[in-house]
Amino acid sequence: MRVILWSLAALILVPLAISIGRGMAYDGSWRDAPRHASGLAPDPAKTPDAIVQIYSARAFNWRGYVATHPWIIVKRANAKAYTRYEVVGWGGGQSLKVNYALPDGYWFGAEPRVMAEYRGAGTDQLIDRIEAAVASYPFKDQYRSWPGPNSNTFLAHVAREVPELRLDIPANAIGKDYRAWDAPVGLAPSGTGVQASLLGVAGLTLGLEEGIEVNVLGLNLGVDFLRPALRVPGLGRIGFPEEVARQPALAVD
Repeated sequence: MRVILWSLAALILVPLAISIGRGMAYDGSWRDAPRHASGLAPDPAKTPDAIVQIYSARAFNWRGYVATHPWIIVKRANAKAYTRYEVVGWGGGQSLKVNYALPDGYWFGAEPRVMAEYRGAGTDQLIDRIEAAVASYPFKDQYRSWPGPNSNTFLAHVAREVPELRLDIPANAIGKDYRAWDAPVGLAPSGTGVQASLLGVAGLTLGLEEGIEVNVLGLNLGVDFLRPALRVPGLGRIGFPEEVARQPALAVD
């Protein structure tokens, strides 16, 4: 038993130590932190296709050691601009923000990455589903960095409401497992399995996309079988890289 406990502790602490060792994405003031475009979003003026992109970047300052910040951008067919949706814990008003920043901008110094991209036939209908899920987010007036509800809670809500996204939210997305006290059991964020969680502090997720993931005090540890890797705090995963889901949208009713 002692060996098992030490092994689990190492699997949690070593990835966290490596993440801290990488340093923060930006250690200056938030006022002058880079927030310029990354070039990851196709130019809407030159791209008639409908597009959905889901982004993630390391959280600002020390939070970036252990957590990420996600957002969603959508563009309907022939539209000339994107709409960006996310949850932010500052700035006044409700936490759910629309067009808070550039569609593909750096997140206060942290370079974003595309977690998933959808375009082509069915994407406009997919956007309808996403925007309905955004509108139904139940914690618009709440925000807690730990254990949630926060920006990752928002993304997990959208992913559950639109399971055809099959979105695998990384293990270092603290807050993705937060569930309301009266709904501790339900779909995994990817929509491909089940999840039980006690307010994001302790829980278990079993899913085709997630594999097996255990939540201890908001830190996640597990195994991804679909794309073999350990799911760990801080780094997100150790093993085969997760491919970006760039594909046409599935047919949507």
